This record gives sequence, C-alpha cells and structure tokens, in this order.
Amino acid sequence: MSRVLIIGCGGVAQVAIRKCCQASEVFEEICIASRTKKKCDDLAEKLKGKTATKITTAQVDADDSAQVEALIRAYKPDLVMNIALPYQDLAIMDACLSCGVNYMDTANYEPENTEDPAWRAIYEKRCREEGFSAYFDYSWQWAYREKFEKAGLTALLGCGFDPGVTQAYCAYARKHEFDSIKTIDILDCNGGDHGYKFATNFNPEVNLREVSAPGSYWENGHWVEVPAMSIKRVYDFDQVGQKDMYLLHHEEIESLAKTIPGVERIRFFMTFGESYLTHMRCLEDVGMLSTAPIMYEGCEIVPIQFLKALLPDPASLGPRTKGKTNIGCIFTGLKDGKEKTYYIYNVCDHEECYREVESQAISYTTGVPAMCGALMLLTKKWDKKGVYTVDELDPDPFLEALETYGLPKKESYCPELVD
Repeated sequence: MSRVLIIGCGGVAQVAIRKCCQASEVFEEICIASRTKKKCDDLAEKLKGKTATKITTAQVDADDSAQVEALIRAYKPDLVMNIALPYQDLAIMDACLSCGVNYMDTANYEPENTEDPAWRAIYEKRCREEGFSAYFDYSWQWAYREKFEKAGLTALLGCGFDPGVTQAYCAYARKHEFDSIKTIDILDCNGGDHGYKFATNFNPEVNLREVSAPGSYWENGHWVEVPAMSIKRVYDFDQVGQKDMYLLHHEEIESLAKTIPGVERIRFFMTFGESYLTHMRCLEDVGMLSTAPIMYEGCEIVPIQFLKALLPDPASLGPRTKGKTNIGCIFTGLKDGKEKTYYIYNVCDHEECYREVESQAISYTTGVPAMCGALMLLTKKWDKKGVYTVDELDPDPFLEALETYGLPKKESYCPELVD
C-alpha cells in the first residue's frame, strides 16, 4: 500500500491529484492538504466515486515546518509531494527529514522576500562565488544532500516539465542518441490564447519574478548573464507556428552543466507575446513586482501578492484557453564520430487537457510529470538516497510513464537550429 501526502491544491496540484487517481493501484491513499481546506474538500467531492484511491483532506500552513511535521506524523505517508509554492520547499524538506519520509517538488526554492537583509547577505555571497544573480537556483536544496543521504531518504527536485521532463530529455539524449553533447537549447512555447488582456499561466508571483529577472546561460564552463529579455529569437514550432522567444535564466541549466560532461553551451528560451511584455514592464516600472512589504493605510502588503489577487487565477483559465504548447530540447553533438542534431519535445493541446482534467495545458504539463515522478519513487524505479534532479536518474521508465499518462515525446533528427 502506498500512502501519499500532497501539499497544495492549485492548478498544478489538481492535475497531479487527478492523475494519481488514475493509478489507484499505486496511489492507494492520498491526503490533500492546503492552507485553504475547502479547496481540498471541493476537489475530493468532485473525485468521489470516480476512483478507487481513498482521498482524505487536511488544513496546513506549509510555511510552518512544525505544522507540516505534525501532519506527516499523523498521516504517516510514504511520500510527500510538495506542489505548493517554492517559498515553502525548505520548510517541507525539514519536516520530511524530521519524520523520515521521502520528498519531491516541482519547482526549486526561492525566498518570498528577496529584500530581506539576512537572505540578501547569503544571496550576494553566492552571486560572487557562482557568477550569476538568479534568486532561484538549486544551491539551497542541494545543501540538504548529505542530510537526506544519511537519513536513507530521497528528495527529488523540480519534477515538472521544465525543470523535470526537459532534464529527462537531456538524460535520454545522452544515454541513447549521443556519444558527446555539444549544445543544448531548451525551448518552451505556449501557443495558447485565454482571451484576457493580461494573465499568467501559472502562479503570478513565480511567473512574473522569473521573467523579470536577468537572463543567463552556460557557455564554455562559466555563466554569461544578460539583462532581462534582452536576447530574442524567432522559432517555428511544430503545430504552433512562428513565435517570438526570449532567453531566460532557468534552474535546469545549473544541474545540466554538472551532469552533461563537456557540454559547451546550454540556453533556455520561452515564448512571449508583445502585449504580455508591455504589461509586465509597466507593472515592474511602478513597483508592482516588488517582494518588499510596504505600508498602505495602516496595513502591510506585498505588492506582487496584491497583484496576484487582482489577476485571474491560473486554475480558472482552463475553459477559456485554446491552442497548444510545444516544449522540448534541441541538441548538437557527436555520435560514432559524426556530427548530429536531435530534437525531442512534446506538443500538448489546451482543450484536450481541459476535457480530461478540467485544466489548461500549462498546469497539465507540470502536474503529469509530478505524478510520474512520484510513481517512479513509489515503485522504486528511482531509488537513490540523497537529493537529486531528474537528469541524474534513469530517463527510460519516466518517459514511458509520461507516454502512458498523457505526455508522449516527439522526435526530429533534422531540426531547425537556434542561431
């Protein structure tokens, strides 16, 4: 019997929960826990009678490690799936260590308030040592590696699509397609249209902070940092068409630079429309993307959290969104002494996702890999003790599970390359 505690009940978590319920032979019991218990209860009611998985619910403040620990001790899960906010990763990891339970998440840790003096001191030191200034990276969680290893536990980091599936694609390319990889370009294209003038397809706090941060890429053994959105390319995506894409910093570059030997360059690009960028720049210019608390009429508010309350909930976009996503990796390298190019990717349809799980494809492409990663841990197909990213593990059973549960891979051996 497998018993799983799932922390979070937003758009991504709801997809992961529904997909877990499609594999009740493994996910025999799940507890859905969130700060707002009613969201958990509502989802449990929707799934009642539609799955053999036994579902219970709980209230928990995932910022409070003691609360999480108390819930883990009461429920006694085999695995904790953290599908809450990335601010809460460390608190949940601490609770898992204390209780002796395996852990996984979909996004790496980042602080809630990037202006906090104590955090800034650590951040600035890391920037000097690592050579790039992203406030979200793996270093905070990699610091737990020895603790999890000594405890005989596994922590799986960033098991969404990017990071997550993109890293599995890289591990697959290294294992099956290349003797050596020279370059990797990760391309994330959302060709969907939700009809709003401005909305984010996943958590606004995370999305807007990610996009407005400086870009960076790995080249010849070091980081190259560039101003936010300063490098633009145009790419013709299969089943989506031609889109503008921009170079961003993304955490999987950091892990791939360590796990793909001899790689010369790794870049990450994401597509954006001009309307989205114009709105974002205006909001940034007037301070609405700030994480520093301010006083307003006697109340302390965080501007970006206030903005989040004004924007459409990403979980509500499903019935409005049409079009497709295309996310994957383009490689150059050598095989049997010959130069080779290779493209592995997935195309996902927003409307098909909504028909299946009442979600748009952005949540689907993150929630399905989270469920598949949990499946790997519970069935012991991934059973290494310590803290790991997806590219450090065998990609084959994971990609087979993605095929089964809705995210099949596509391949091309003569792709258009990004200049």
